[in-house]
Amino acid sequence: MLAILKKEINTFFASPIGYLVIAVFLLLNGLFLWLFKGEFNVLDNGFADLSTFFLLAPWILIFLVPAVTMRSFADEKKQGTLELLLTKPISHLNIVFGKYLGAFVLIIIALIPTLLYVYTISKLGNPEGNLDVGSVMGSYFGLLFLVAAYTAIGVFASSLTDNQIVAFIIAVFICFFFYFGFEGLSNYNLFGDTLYIEKLGMESHFKSMSRGVLDTRDIIYFLSITALFIVLTKLNIKRANK
Repeated sequence: MLAILKKEINTFFASPIGYLVIAVFLLLNGLFLWLFKGEFNVLDNGFADLSTFFLLAPWILIFLVPAVTMRSFADEKKQGTLELLLTKPISHLNIVFGKYLGAFVLIIIALIPTLLYVYTISKLGNPEGNLDVGSVMGSYFGLLFLVAAYTAIGVFASSLTDNQIVAFIIAVFICFFFYFGFEGLSNYNLFGDTLYIEKLGMESHFKSMSRGVLDTRDIIYFLSITALFIVLTKLNIKRANK
C-alpha cells in the first residue's frame, strides 16, 4: 500500500496536476474571499471570522477532488496496467487504500496554506486576536472529513470507467447529491420527516461541525460514507479482475 501511495504522490508532482490543483484551489478561494465583491468577501463582511471560506470551500472541492481522483483507476484501465497491478502480491483493499490516500494527501496539502487565512483574520480582528478559534478548528475538522468522503466517492467513480472525463462527471454528480441533494429534497417535504432526510446529506453534518462541536454522530456519518465508497470501489476492482 505504501508503494502505491508513494507512486501516486510522485505521479501527481511529477506532472503539473499536483501543482495545478493546489494553485487553482488557493486562487479561487483567494479571489472570492479577498478580491471579488460579494457575500463571500471577508473584508466586506465586517466580522473577523472565516465563515465565508467554510461556506465556499465545500463547493470548490466538489469539482477539485474529482479532478484529482478521476485518473486513479480510469487511467490504469485505459493503459491496460490495472490487470498487471492486480497480479501483484497485494490485496485489492490495499490497492484501493493506496490510490485513495494518494489523492487525499494531495488535497490536504492544498488545504494547509489556507491556515494563513486564520492568521490574517486574527490580525484584522478588533481587538487583535478576536477570533472564534473553536469554530475555526471545528470547521477545519469538518473539511477534513468532507474531503475524506469526497475522495472516496471520486476513487469509486474512477473505478467505474476507463474514461477520466466520465469519471469526473460521475464523481461531481455524486458529491453534489450527497452534499446538497438531500437538503434540497427535504425542502419539498416529499418523504414526511424533513429533518431525517436533511441528516442524510453531508451539508447538515458539516455545518454541525463548523459550530465547533465535534459530535460523534457527525464523525460516524462521514466515516460511514467514506468506508461505503471504499468498499464499493474494492468490489468494482475485484469484479474487473474476473
